[in-house]
Amino acid sequence: MSTAVYETDFKELTLIKRGKVRDLYDLGDALLMVASDRISAFDVVMPDPIPDKGKVLTQISLFWFGKMASLVKNHVISGNVADFPPACRPYADILEGRSMLVEKTEPLTIECVVRGYISGSGWKSYLQDGSVCGIPLPDGLVESDRLQDPLFTPSTKEEAGAHDINIDFEEAARRIGRPMAEKARDLSLRIYNRGAELAREKGIVIADTKFEFGLKDGDLILIDEVLTPDSSRFWPQDRYRPGGGQESFDKQYLRDYLVSVKWDKTPPAPSLPEAVIENTRKKYLEALERLTGGADGI
Repeated sequence: MSTAVYETDFKELTLIKRGKVRDLYDLGDALLMVASDRISAFDVVMPDPIPDKGKVLTQISLFWFGKMASLVKNHVISGNVADFPPACRPYADILEGRSMLVEKTEPLTIECVVRGYISGSGWKSYLQDGSVCGIPLPDGLVESDRLQDPLFTPSTKEEAGAHDINIDFEEAARRIGRPMAEKARDLSLRIYNRGAELAREKGIVIADTKFEFGLKDGDLILIDEVLTPDSSRFWPQDRYRPGGGQESFDKQYLRDYLVSVKWDKTPPAPSLPEAVIENTRKKYLEALERLTGGADGI
């Protein structure tokens, strides 16, 4: 296990944003995206990192960017530190395995969420009025049921510490324009369907996920992360049982722990026991190993 990286502070590089997980540096004609080992739950960053989590997220994203290249362009220039500009070389040991050199884009102002199964906020919405983001669903669904067809259920993109808000397609179209909303919807569904099919072959159910897109020279391209345990719900196929919550390879384990200690979901978050940190790490590593066949170098 390598030393955890809670945050980076590269003095000779220009830090432009520190998100819940990623630190973003401006390199002039490109961006350096560094995935830390921070973990958030209920939109609050935990005080304790999960060792190697940033490497897992980066390697899974690079895997999926490659798999989706025939469907959609993406922002990755390279995930190989040797290809990065000379200014990055003093930080190569930290960057190795957890960073990507990416193109600059103009990100869409909505999150593109796809749900193949009814869970999380979608399940709560269904219990209230039988719909999710304005889309009516059949009566009689149980928690974690597979939906007949995956749903595009966009949300707002709020600042760190604030909860994203589910919106219907009409609101998404109002925010970014109908042609762009339709293109984002269609791409999101195609990417999800391909990803879910490939993951199923590896014994993983991708219940739902969140994509981000950006505009580059007029093209809508895939950015940020793709089908990771941070942006998706991953369930083991062999233990999937609709009718309640599911075992997972994502941070649902951490959420369940935080609920059990009756944390009120407002900062500051409680410190995490060593067992919770280690078990969360193992779940992320298992997702990487199942998808890609190995966790070399982690």
